[in-house]
Amino acid sequence: MFNISDVFDKIKKEFSEEPLKPEIPETKSVDFDKYAIFVDGVTSDPSKDYQSFTESLDNLDREGANIQRLLTAAVGLSAEGGEFMEIVKKMVFQGKPWNDDNREHLIIELGDAMWYVMQACSALDVSLEDVVAKNVEKLKKRYPGGEFDVYKSENRSVDDR
Repeated sequence: MFNISDVFDKIKKEFSEEPLKPEIPETKSVDFDKYAIFVDGVTSDPSKDYQSFTESLDNLDREGANIQRLLTAAVGLSAEGGEFMEIVKKMVFQGKPWNDDNREHLIIELGDAMWYVMQACSALDVSLEDVVAKNVEKLKKRYPGGEFDVYKSENRSVDDR
């Protein structure tokens, strides 16, 4: 006859004899020389070649893009966003305290990011007010009821960027 307490005793004995150890995943061998060739093959010429890079910049300049300000803004936003994230990361994962100094540091990094946002606005010849208005318009379309919705966040319409 089946006795559930015997099953539990057997399981308890098995687990008490040897502690559970996390499994070490198998590693797969990668030929990094072949990977480097692949990466090179799928990289655009302006990303690899100075002459192609400068031609790309010249073409964008002729088309009216304020490319030097756009590059300044893009590189700066990435850097400042990383600095902001670094502080948050250290608070969340490494025990950095929530205190006035760290709050102030976050505000300073946010100000730096805003400086680069204004560089982008200048490059695009658009006001910050217009940028925010377009963002509000986009979010009203995405969330017509004015409430966040996980489904709508993950399943956007084709024209929702």
